[in-house]
Formats: sequence, structure tokens, C-alpha cells
Amino acid sequence: MKKILLLASAFVFTLAAMAQPKADDIAKFTVEKHDFGKIKQGVPVSYYFEIKNISNKPIVVENSYASCGCTTPEKIVDPIMPGASVKLKVDYNAAALATFHKDVFVKFAGIDQPKSVQISGEVLTPEAYEAYLKEKGNKPKN
Repeated sequence: MKKILLLASAFVFTLAAMAQPKADDIAKFTVEKHDFGKIKQGVPVSYYFEIKNISNKPIVVENSYASCGCTTPEKIVDPIMPGASVKLKVDYNAAALATFHKDVFVKFAGIDQPKSVQISGEVLTPEAYEAYLKEKGNKPKN
């Protein structure tokens, strides 16, 4: 009898967990990953992730945050109306030399799990960046 009650309880909790709305049920990101490619150290870069409300109610972004201090998403303050789109600006400071993969999280009101999008790229020294541009046939930018 205890096994039946345990199984029934597990089943009810599973159904309750599955019934929770997800960010993908209310919002669609046109792009979920952006690769900046090779970038010059000390020259910040930005990307705009487009978020579209695919629900029939306004949605509110409670918070947007990143996996480290080198990545800064802007706060979306106004509700996103049904069918409307907004752009989430994400800045990367390009201070550290390295390949990077950073997560940006968007927390919607009424949704337990935040939505994750990613940025990536490789930060090069100014000399290496200029050599890379010359190799590709582009003029170096000052």
C-alpha cells in the first residue's frame, strides 16, 4: 500500500512540474547564440537579442543577468505586449585575452526557470587582431 501511495504522489508531483509554464511558451528569441568572432582586446562589443511575445498576454522581464561581470545585459523595463518584440542589448567588455562563452539569463514574471542565451568569441591582443585583419584582407580599425 505504501508503494502505491508513493508512486501516486510521485505521479502527481511530476504532473505539477510538467504543468509549469516555460519561457519558451511565452517568448521566442530570434537568435539564442551569438558569436562575435575575433575581437580586439579593450574594445567592448554589443549584440541585441530580439525577444517576441508569443503569448496572448503582456509579459514582464523581471531581471536579466549574466554569468560574470564582464557581460552586461540591459534591463527591459516595459511589459512586452502580445505579438510585440523588444531588443535586449548585451555588452561584453573584451578585457581578458581568451576565448569566451558567456550565458545571459532572462527571468520572466510567473516563470520559474530563466531563459538562457549565449554569446561567444575570442579576444585578441591589438597586434594579433591587426594581423588577423591583414590576413583576411581587411583594413585595421583604430
